[in-house]
Amino acid sequence: MSNDAEMTVTDEERELLEGWTEVDGDLDGCSPDMAKTVLGSRLTFGRMDAPRSRHWQVPEGVDCFNDIAYVDDGLRAHKLDLYLPHDALLRNGRVTPVYIDIHGGGFMYGYKELNRNFCTHLAQRGFAVFSVNYRLIPSTDFMGQLGDVLTALTWIKNHLDEYPVSPDRIFLTGDSAGGTLALYTLAVESDDQFAQRLGLKPAGLRPRGAAFVSGLLDLTPYLSVDLEDFHPTGSPTDDLTRVAPSFFRSFVQAGGDQVADLRTMVDMVHLPPVFLNSSADDFLQGDALKMAEILCRKGRDFELHDLRPNRLQTLGHVYPVAMTWLEESRQALDQIHDFSYDLI
Repeated sequence: MSNDAEMTVTDEERELLEGWTEVDGDLDGCSPDMAKTVLGSRLTFGRMDAPRSRHWQVPEGVDCFNDIAYVDDGLRAHKLDLYLPHDALLRNGRVTPVYIDIHGGGFMYGYKELNRNFCTHLAQRGFAVFSVNYRLIPSTDFMGQLGDVLTALTWIKNHLDEYPVSPDRIFLTGDSAGGTLALYTLAVESDDQFAQRLGLKPAGLRPRGAAFVSGLLDLTPYLSVDLEDFHPTGSPTDDLTRVAPSFFRSFVQAGGDQVADLRTMVDMVHLPPVFLNSSADDFLQGDALKMAEILCRKGRDFELHDLRPNRLQTLGHVYPVAMTWLEESRQALDQIHDFSYDLI
């Protein structure tokens, strides 16, 4: 997205997109190149999601508790939502399993509202779902985002007894870049030494498993980018590549480049069972397949659901999140339910 017309945002478009993402309110003070990259990425993703948003809805039987501050600083980025099956409230027990969802968006697009449709449909299937915000590029970097997610998890742990949910049936989920954050959060929560190596403090929730939807799971291509030799390919990951040197700098300084290789991570951390969702026309399909191969070779517990659409259909990236009305999406949500309930 390079010409001025494509970068122009009408008032009507801004009002729509600000329902689920920052547009340009946080770009003052950053470099022109950074501002152009971030705004371009947000508009590209936002204009893809805009027509889909007309079909997003909260299903019957789900109660929504919105904009709960997990840090009392007034930032939208430091709020979370909770979606509860209405029956859980009526029964007022402590048995409803919990999913904590981390939205995607290339680390620079989206807020929790982007995933409300997905989270409420997951809640409809018998889960309490916390959906967390985190600061976006350029307001913070990868370590800052991980810190935000862990702060949200700490708030959740400290407040679980205020809700009719199980305190020890906890799962994580994330899509695309949210899958990255979910994977590293899972590793931090599962292994104290891994957390200490990155200088992070676990929340102490000890998740029983995780579901990654079109997850960006392999960070190694982004940790040694030389922008002088970078040539855009038209891939949706081009914008992340452009900002990677600054975005991952503190992660590399903390030793993240030594643990980012998936084989190394799986060797270091005994991850709980994971669910991997992708499709043949997902540009991050290779990440799911690579993770599945590594887990398989190590004898770890996982499920891989990698669909091949027929030649007259497309599924694409994060289809269970963005298009819950598809039959394939309903099947994926049901599969996440079955995977999770088998672990409790």
